[in-house]
Amino acid sequence: MWRVNRYFFSPQWNHLSRCSKRTILNRNLCAVKQKYDSLGSAGQFKPGDRIHGYTVNKVLSVPELFLVSVQLTHDKTGAQHLHIARDDSNNVFSVGFRTTPMDSTGVSHILEHTVLCGSQSYPVRDPFFKMLNRSLSTFMNAFTASDFTMYPFSTQNAKDFENLLSVYLDAAFFPHLREQDFRQEGWRLEPEDLSDPNSPIIFKGVVFNEMKGAMSTPESLFSYHAQRNLLPSHTYGNNSGGDPLCIPDLTWQQLKDFHASHYHPSNSRFYTYGDLPLESHLESIENKVLRHFDKISVTTDIPHEPRWTELREKHVTCPFDPMAANPEKQTAVGLHYLTGSTTDSFEALTMVILSSLLTSGPNSPFYQSLIAPNIGSGYCAGVGYDNSTKDASYTIGLQGINKEDYPMVVETIRNTFDKVIEEGFPSERIEAALHSIELATKHQSSNFGLGLIMGIMSMWNHDADPADFLPINDRVEMFKKKLEHGSFLQDKVKECFKDNPHCLTLVMNPDPEYEKDLNRKEQEKLHSKVSILSEEDKTMIYNKGIQLAEQQNASEDLSCLPRMTIEDIDPLIKPVTLEHYISAGVPVQYCEQPTNGISYFRAISSITDIPEELREYLPLFCYILTKMGAGHMNYMELDQLIKLRTGGMGLSTHITTHHSDLNGFEQGLEFSSHCLDRNLPHMFYLWSEIFARPTLNNPDLLRTLVNLLASDLAMSVSHSGHMYAMMLASSSLCPASGLVEQFGGLSQVLFMKNLAEMEDLTPVIEKFSTIAVQVLEGTQFRCAVNTTAEGREAVETALEGFCDSLPSSLYEESSHVKNPDFKPTAAKTHFEVPFPVNYISRCLPTVPYTHEDFPKLRILAKMLSANFLHREIREKGGAYGSGAKIGGGIFSFYSYRDPNFEETLSAFEHSVQWAAEGKFTEQDIEEAKISVLAQIDRPVSPSNRGMLYFTQGVTDDMRQKQKDQLFGVTREDLIHVARTYLASSDIPNSIAVLGPGNKITARDSSWTIRRESLT
Repeated sequence: MWRVNRYFFSPQWNHLSRCSKRTILNRNLCAVKQKYDSLGSAGQFKPGDRIHGYTVNKVLSVPELFLVSVQLTHDKTGAQHLHIARDDSNNVFSVGFRTTPMDSTGVSHILEHTVLCGSQSYPVRDPFFKMLNRSLSTFMNAFTASDFTMYPFSTQNAKDFENLLSVYLDAAFFPHLREQDFRQEGWRLEPEDLSDPNSPIIFKGVVFNEMKGAMSTPESLFSYHAQRNLLPSHTYGNNSGGDPLCIPDLTWQQLKDFHASHYHPSNSRFYTYGDLPLESHLESIENKVLRHFDKISVTTDIPHEPRWTELREKHVTCPFDPMAANPEKQTAVGLHYLTGSTTDSFEALTMVILSSLLTSGPNSPFYQSLIAPNIGSGYCAGVGYDNSTKDASYTIGLQGINKEDYPMVVETIRNTFDKVIEEGFPSERIEAALHSIELATKHQSSNFGLGLIMGIMSMWNHDADPADFLPINDRVEMFKKKLEHGSFLQDKVKECFKDNPHCLTLVMNPDPEYEKDLNRKEQEKLHSKVSILSEEDKTMIYNKGIQLAEQQNASEDLSCLPRMTIEDIDPLIKPVTLEHYISAGVPVQYCEQPTNGISYFRAISSITDIPEELREYLPLFCYILTKMGAGHMNYMELDQLIKLRTGGMGLSTHITTHHSDLNGFEQGLEFSSHCLDRNLPHMFYLWSEIFARPTLNNPDLLRTLVNLLASDLAMSVSHSGHMYAMMLASSSLCPASGLVEQFGGLSQVLFMKNLAEMEDLTPVIEKFSTIAVQVLEGTQFRCAVNTTAEGREAVETALEGFCDSLPSSLYEESSHVKNPDFKPTAAKTHFEVPFPVNYISRCLPTVPYTHEDFPKLRILAKMLSANFLHREIREKGGAYGSGAKIGGGIFSFYSYRDPNFEETLSAFEHSVQWAAEGKFTEQDIEEAKISVLAQIDRPVSPSNRGMLYFTQGVTDDMRQKQKDQLFGVTREDLIHVARTYLASSDIPNSIAVLGPGNKITARDSSWTIRRESLT
């Protein structure tokens, strides 16, 4: 009823028509009734009940998670179904299949892509991507894991749920699997230039290019080699994503055969979650899919890995990491242990806790023995407990070490296990680990249902009872009882590690010839394919390429696809009630929310007065401030109290463009933490000590933290290259974007790389002291708290004590800095990195959030992404992803894991011409509106409500005005903004590319080529 009542107090209510008011009231009243009906009926089921062809197997209430789970089996096919009834309107569906490829051709991955390219009831080219713009979904995707493939979505709208359910079910069980879709998504031979049939024949394909990018980093290669060598006897010995050298061995027929043997209801696991009734889900799935199938014998079981009787060692190679701080220290070593079965829920909880105790934070034994001595740059890839395979595993090791040091690291690891077996773990560390579980259980997220299936799918896939993994409190109590025996954890360490011969020592060294050898092997593979082609074969390949291009360019009748309409969208935003007051001289934003006994704290401290020469140090200052110690606490003591009393205490840079002025921006540091209400005094005490007496003068610890941060940033470039490209391209277009790039872009990656190379960090410590005075003592400061009504008094008391201890001044009425003289300048930058694919961006300055043209540009970005760029860059070009977006006054084009360069830049340009000439339909406009409006209405967790206003100053009235404007965007509006902001020669635009060297930028003097500090 709350959802209904609030509309009567909204200023927009009076402006709605009587029909619209009636529609909103009926919709919300029905939603409330449906919610209570669905939750009530779920709890009334009992084992043995029959419903829509299913038999109920188990019903379980889990009070700590506020849910009821119902497990069923379909009588005719044996399909399994897990339903989670919960008071959550963000309903989730997923269907998963155990997929066990026995080679590295990427068959399961390519199949995941290809089933989404048209099906029996929806015979269009790519119904999945088309539905992104015809749906109000809060999530749509598909995943290929080592041993399963799943297709999840979530939405808050019942009609949309049924629409997406129909498309997903038809795609999974009745796909077309056409040859041209296999060639587009998987791999194909094709002339490099389709306009020239005599141009060289090369490999193309989305997954082929995706995996070239995915398998190009040392971290991904290390994880891949670890799994295939630790579990070599069955499916895990292969690359489920596909090895680029093996992908061209997959045939279209093999793809179809794999679907027939794996994508069957008898090999499926269905999942539904939320406040929609289970009965309707079962009826839909039965009618749309299951009635068409009979039960078959499933042959996808994965056997347990035969256990080794002696240790093994494997040496592999990888490319040099261009971002590594020390080129001489690029070896990685890991000890990989096969542990217990993933189907034992208590074993899984025990190993998660044990893993945290062994490696998490400076008090952990492996941090002390491996990280603190600065032997390497950080833990190796995949460190910790992994239960994603049939037999779980545990990894411990280091990366960024000297090649000759790996035996010493191995010995140190084994000695550390011996020490743990002898000494055990301090009780306060175990208490802190259990505290983190309690916090995680109580935390209310906006995508709980999706996270739940992601967490249990792997175990369920191996026939574990998913209900065993839901009642967390029962397993925690069992764990506590086991601890009473004293040596429980030490015995587990001895069993899993010291006495376990199934241990792989993996050593990976960089090879300067790695990329050259890989390219040679790819060319050999290509030659083996092309050399046997007759002229007739080449003609056929060319003709197939032309046919595929024609199909990609063809207009389609999409009337068969279900869709939401503008009328299905609530015209009103979901307002958030905020209170503002002053506590001990500090402005506070208070937001009462159902946070389940947790209080969330944020604060922003101004950095306006920080000297320019200190600004590049701010991200590192944020990283180290809560990790160095404070007051009488050293870094280990502080970390222990943070874990014992809070859910973490963090700090980050905060840069936002003013919502109404492109040259205005706010700059600051954002503090964040959360805790159980009972720990509020402890949390604010810790913040008080950090603000008043931070420890900054510890050179050895600072060296460790610099190495860790530099390593993390270096690894992020290949995974988020498109983000780095957008930051680089936009950095010269508005003041805020320049700071964002300085603090979080390639400039910061290189800055940290250079710091990691410094022998003496004393000058850095001196700079930190100056920064601390600026941001912790004499600064403007404001706070925000999200908590329950019951917790408010305790919050106010604790917060007032904290604010009273601050020497901060009140925030000024406007904390934004303005740079009225700033002039955007164009730039073209090629940042050369030895990746096999490109990350490309083109950016242009436009208008701020409240400008009347912003919603028009927002619609335009979505329309360009869905109706032009996807086709040209992904389908034709073979890039893994592409799109356009607007934010902070910058309009950005981007591509991700892109094999092309010039073609993609041309696609960006042609998309602007397409829009400026109005070559889009009214349906394109409406679908773009639906997609943008769905983003606005996405659920926000209780912890984050009100944060848009706190961090960016965007009010509910601004949000409502923009939503109203979005509904009213016209064809003429889109043409106007395309011509005014994107096609005009007067608007400076910048281009940035991260990728391998090419002849185009090398011979074009308009490009700046950056290679500095890469080796």
